[in-house]
Amino acid sequence: MKASHTRGAVSVRFDDPGLVSHAGLVAVMRLAEDAGLSELAGELVRLGGPVGANAGAKISTIVAGMAAGADSISDLDLVRHGGMAGLFTGIRAPSTVGTFLRWFSMGHVAQLEKLSARLLARLAELTPLLAGADRLGLLDLDSKISQVYGRGKDGAAFGYTGVLGLNTLAATLTTAAGRPVIVATRLRGGNADTRRAVSSLARRALGTARAASATGPLLARGDSGFYVGELITMLAELVKFSV
Repeated sequence: MKASHTRGAVSVRFDDPGLVSHAGLVAVMRLAEDAGLSELAGELVRLGGPVGANAGAKISTIVAGMAAGADSISDLDLVRHGGMAGLFTGIRAPSTVGTFLRWFSMGHVAQLEKLSARLLARLAELTPLLAGADRLGLLDLDSKISQVYGRGKDGAAFGYTGVLGLNTLAATLTTAAGRPVIVATRLRGGNADTRRAVSSLARRALGTARAASATGPLLARGDSGFYVGELITMLAELVKFSV
């Protein structure tokens, strides 16, 4: 059996006003609403000027789009396809969201990091996201180079991988009953030393974990690049630490 149309003649578009392409977003965004995503974003994310207005609606649009599989600014238009506008209000166009995102500096990203931490604590209250964290949790510290394109990117630089990029520190918390959950991040220049700011990140990750119901012992793990006296001493003081 063969298809009756050539590849170039076939196109798919989900634009029927009576159909919804991602009905599962209703549950996802209702949970985000209950956790106060939009309100927290409006309180914590402040870019200034008209670009920064309605941060809650713009960030909610981004979250919805990413949950539905968008991996670029233009892909965010999928939350406006078909009957999606009948399910949600306050959806922002990709052009509006793109202008908003391009205004961010590395300093503004810290506002998103704070938003994420506050939101996680609320989600932990509403769901069993970190079930078992009152008994034992694994805190994992890692770093990653993400390649970017264009030398005009704020903070972009060549690091140890030899590619132009940004350096991200991330801390995840895992329990026996759940999957890894990001509890803290730190965006840095692409040529940042692996050890730079890892102690302050770990301290913030521990604070977020405790606020998100991780009241039991925490086992901390990090790559060999993080094995520095400052970090190990700090962890030994704050958690039940094992190497």
